[in-house]
Amino acid sequence: MRILVVDDELHIRKLIAIQLQQAGYEPVLVKDAQEALSLLEDQEVSAAIVDVMMPGMSGFELTCFLSQEMDIPVILVTAKGQLEDKEEGFLAGSEDYLVKPFEPKELLFRLQAILRRYGKAQRQKIQLANIHLDRSTYDVAINDETLIIPMKEFDILAILANSYGQTIPRSTILMEVWGEVEEKHDFSLNTHIKRLRERLNNYGAKIEIQTVRGIGYRLEVVQ
Repeated sequence: MRILVVDDELHIRKLIAIQLQQAGYEPVLVKDAQEALSLLEDQEVSAAIVDVMMPGMSGFELTCFLSQEMDIPVILVTAKGQLEDKEEGFLAGSEDYLVKPFEPKELLFRLQAILRRYGKAQRQKIQLANIHLDRSTYDVAINDETLIIPMKEFDILAILANSYGQTIPRSTILMEVWGEVEEKHDFSLNTHIKRLRERLNNYGAKIEIQTVRGIGYRLEVVQ
């Protein structure tokens, strides 16, 4: 999943990039709004992290364009914490707002929440190989045979299917399914993944859940 980072400070871009990469995202780094707009002419991104204070077009102006014209969710980042700045950011269309300095984990949690909201709104029905998922009814069908699976297993499968071919961090799955990233849920996630793999195999699904060591999981089509 590609995330655009727009900041005129090199060390901030590198810091955010490291956190995104460790979480399984693909950061795309640019130093100002003009570079961002040029890049978006031939590349797609899932979200953007935008600094407010930049030379040329401000972060507020860029956010307005990204959110209204391209439907790209934006997290604004700034050194200012005044209420007026936050208000201007939200009026520009930002989904969230962070004040420097911030904890890297907080940025990731906020990004995951935004991607979760956008992902669910965009894809309720997912068709992949010989499997069909309907998030509105919680139905799963493989080769036209309907399966009854526990709610959390369905949610995990839907998250992976919605981002087919992309590595989804464990923290993202935990946040979406359990609502928090806590070690106490790690064992449950492992158990649900194991059961899902068994179900998919038993019903002849032409997809499999692959483990990306140290990061999370990815759904792939198999022959």
